[in-house]
Amino acid sequence: MKNFVLAFLLVAFSACQNEPIVEIQTTLGNIQVELYPDKAPVTAKNFLHLADEGVYRNAEFYRTVRMNNQPNNQVKIEVIQGGLFEDSLVDKIPPIPHETTKQTGIKHKDGVISMARNAPGSASSEFFICIGDQPELDYGGKRNPDGQGFAAFGRVVRGMDIVKKIQMLPDSGQYLVHPVKILNITRLK
Repeated sequence: MKNFVLAFLLVAFSACQNEPIVEIQTTLGNIQVELYPDKAPVTAKNFLHLADEGVYRNAEFYRTVRMNNQPNNQVKIEVIQGGLFEDSLVDKIPPIPHETTKQTGIKHKDGVISMARNAPGSASSEFFICIGDQPELDYGGKRNPDGQGFAAFGRVVRGMDIVKKIQMLPDSGQYLVHPVKILNITRLK
């Protein structure tokens, strides 16, 4: 029985090791994110493609959403948002189909990375990372009036201290006074 349990654990561990991991290199430190292309194939593959093509080189974390800086929102969330920021750059990236959390099963838990969007099917390059569990961002959640939620596609496996540090930086209307530069996003495996 002991050998069976050990064999099961080794198989489970090795299965976990097959997911791609990217590193978001920032001026405040690095954040490692495990992606789930098996659960969110369109979204994860789009993010990997953009990272592999160097699209995120010199991007930035530019937005922080905390409980104390969203006075007009009835449904409050906590995230940091990053990407290309400038509409002229974002508009050059083709949008991808929307993969809901109902389809993928990836819920907006602490450390989950997800795509920012306006309407369903409008996400392209901008992303956010959850601080704490954010169920209102899931399918059926009330943060977006269309109820479709946002497309989660991975989770932070190292560097949540950096995510929280970014979240606490000074902002003006949720936009960081001094955005945090993303030097690059590279695939570790």
